[in-house]
Amino acid sequence: MSVKSAVAALAIAAALVPGVASAQAPAPYEATPQLVAAAQKEGKVVWYSATDVQVAEKLARAFEAKYPGMKVQVERSGAERIFQRINQEYGSRIYSADVVETSDAVHFLHFKKQGWLLPAVPADVAKFWGKDYKDADGQYAAYRAHLSVIAYNTKLVPKDQAPKSHADLLDPKWAGKIVKAHPGYSGTIMTGTQALSQSPLGWKYFEQLGKQKIMQVQSSTEPPKKLAAGERPVMADGNEYNVFLLKESGVPIEPVYAPEGTPLVIGNAAILKNAPNPNAAKLFYHFMFTREAQQLNSDVGGLRSFHPEVKEKAGRVPLSQIKLLNSDPSKLEAETIKKKYEEYFGT
Repeated sequence: MSVKSAVAALAIAAALVPGVASAQAPAPYEATPQLVAAAQKEGKVVWYSATDVQVAEKLARAFEAKYPGMKVQVERSGAERIFQRINQEYGSRIYSADVVETSDAVHFLHFKKQGWLLPAVPADVAKFWGKDYKDADGQYAAYRAHLSVIAYNTKLVPKDQAPKSHADLLDPKWAGKIVKAHPGYSGTIMTGTQALSQSPLGWKYFEQLGKQKIMQVQSSTEPPKKLAAGERPVMADGNEYNVFLLKESGVPIEPVYAPEGTPLVIGNAAILKNAPNPNAAKLFYHFMFTREAQQLNSDVGGLRSFHPEVKEKAGRVPLSQIKLLNSDPSKLEAETIKKKYEEYFGT
């Protein structure tokens, strides 16, 4: 059994062990002048991020502008590769990263179990985040959320002929015309695959979709870009926020919110216990959850936020009007999902 496939079992087993007490979350903290000064003395924060690189870089530059003298080194990769990198580095006692953020909630169950996270509760998380979107022990919190959506290129597909549901993608007319991402590389797609396979659609949906001569890519950021380039007219899954960014830049792309449901993906963030720049990490982590940063994520990145003061751009369908498919990270068996998926789509 691989490390990833054992995560859910480990989390459940820990919860069942008698006498294992839950740690207490630390008191919420602000970005005090003392913390700012200590962070500026370190001068740098290394951020492992699964957010689209352009969005992550803009947030990093906003932090640097707010705190002169600070530099953010963005190490962007797919969620699963970040997970592997942290495991390899901490397994070898190499401590390069200060803050980690991925789109696969299972990762944080594993990081917590291993004792690799530093408990920290930014003031805004304590004040605004619901209990379902933050760790009870203060070790991580939902930095962002997004959807894995269907979408199409409006120049290549007229609106009245566009797919309106997951079931529509199984129509033979879409054979050779669909692009989708892979759950073995993307936390977003892993979460979405779990949610859809546990919905009434089931694995039968993926079995049929696999016969549609799919263009298979890796990261969930890629399908919207394939639509934008005209390489495929329809995507079966991919990041909603990339669809927003492309559409708002003038690209003819339109999201579809299927009546069967659209997977909701939570992106957690945390400070790593052995962060080489601990004060800079704490300051950056605090900034990530402020209204300022969360609004930037929404405006620039098209990400969904749990901060109630964030205002969504006009024209975006609010979450309250979308049927959402949730997934339980403690029940996600990644290796099983990947193996089943590859039966229908290959590696």
